[in-house]
Amino acid sequence: MATVVSAAARLLRGSGARGGRPRFGLPAHRQFSSGGAYPSIPLSSPLPGVPKTVFATVDGQEKFETKVTTLDNGLRVASQNKFGQFCTVGILINSGSRYEAKYLSGIAHFLEKLAFSSTAQYDSKDEILLALEKHGGICDCQTSRDTTMYAVSADSKGLDTVVGLLADVVLHPRLTDEEIEMTRMAVQFELEDLNMRPDPEPLLTEMIHEAAYRGNTVGLHRFCPTENIAKIGREVLHSYLRNYYTPDRMVLAGVGVDHEHLVECARKYLLEAQPAWGTAEAVDVDRSVAQYTGGIIKVERDMSNVSLGPTPIPELTHIMVGLESCSFLEDDFIPFAVLNMLMGGGGSFSAGGPGKGMFSRLYLNVLNRHHWMYNATSYHHSYEDTGLLCIHASADPRQVREMVEIITKEFILMGGAVDAVELERAKTQLMSMLMMNLEARPVIFEDVGRQVLATHSRKLPHELCTLIRNVTPEDIKRVTAKMLRGKPAVAALGDLADLPTYEHIQSALSSRDGRLPRTYRLFR
Repeated sequence: MATVVSAAARLLRGSGARGGRPRFGLPAHRQFSSGGAYPSIPLSSPLPGVPKTVFATVDGQEKFETKVTTLDNGLRVASQNKFGQFCTVGILINSGSRYEAKYLSGIAHFLEKLAFSSTAQYDSKDEILLALEKHGGICDCQTSRDTTMYAVSADSKGLDTVVGLLADVVLHPRLTDEEIEMTRMAVQFELEDLNMRPDPEPLLTEMIHEAAYRGNTVGLHRFCPTENIAKIGREVLHSYLRNYYTPDRMVLAGVGVDHEHLVECARKYLLEAQPAWGTAEAVDVDRSVAQYTGGIIKVERDMSNVSLGPTPIPELTHIMVGLESCSFLEDDFIPFAVLNMLMGGGGSFSAGGPGKGMFSRLYLNVLNRHHWMYNATSYHHSYEDTGLLCIHASADPRQVREMVEIITKEFILMGGAVDAVELERAKTQLMSMLMMNLEARPVIFEDVGRQVLATHSRKLPHELCTLIRNVTPEDIKRVTAKMLRGKPAVAALGDLADLPTYEHIQSALSSRDGRLPRTYRLFR
């Protein structure tokens, strides 16, 4: 004991030993910046002789505002100030699979794969990538049901080159026979991959939209059907582009750029540009509004061999049940977003932890109580004229009926009492996710572009947070009651031998407790 105490005493005095020999002449204590040289200056005062720090300042909220300018041809230019060396710039177009009612389904899918190929100024995709590489740039194109987005992230000094390249890619693609043939192969591969992947969520999303809006607008196929791959050629693409790639349906958005410089580049490259498909006036523009129909889409499939690794994935049947919500232009959009966060959910193997939604209803009421369910997740899809709130669940095929009843009960419970604590948690989590996502420059770019494309302006994050904070339990009950009055949309994939009929699911969602009607079998 004495040895330990004496050793500790030596360490405290700063006279520790190395190899059994004492070290002399060491200082009694280490000199930190807070002591020694400036012993009497408090931490709240600046150190003498140190240059004064200059911080970036913002005068009010006006510096955060998104600036929007409309050119003479109808094209809108939107920008958002953000500090940094790099910028994200892109062209968003009011175009997508929902506008293909008069065309072959799959054109938007083809255009996504053909993006950033050869143009009037660039002979190949490699030349485009080399031009971007000089400014440290990368490019991407994404197509959804209602928006096509061409985007580039690069050094801000190369803004002129980037806007010129984007204008060339969007308005002057060559669409050579070789490029179209390569695209056909890429689309065919993506369709095969979609049907083989273990996670069926993208396929179920397609199916639920098809069931909810049968044969119209957002219910049209986002992916090109196999039978149309060989039919889509340059003439078909030009016909579509002539109607939908027009300046009044476009927004040039930029984040991390000077607005006046962006407007100047837009005037230079996009104001008088003559597209490759000519200047004939658009005649077949689809202006139809989404018509919610409800219904069921079933795909019987053997899901017993979808595992790609050594550990087999158990055979599952996947069900998605949805109801019509509202468009993102309506006031009820925010309460529906809070309701979706309140439901939450996820997979049964989630690691959990703060921010993972482990206290959401689908975790507490479903996954924590029914060990045999592999997934229960809420999704909210919203568009300019409609919306869809749905729950995706997965379980063993023998327990499909019970799983569907659990989902219908959760829908009915949405219209019941809303606990103040769970509502505050959902609102806090929604604001947290919103603000964290808007830390990323590409996300800000997409938010600016999509909002300006739909509304000609942009709600700022602090405005959205105020709307989220103002959501009350009465708002949740009101939007839920309105939603439950509609017909359900159902998508089912896998072994569906025990799937309840659509009429029984509809009856359960119209009942007080969400229970399916009892069925009796003479033979089992």
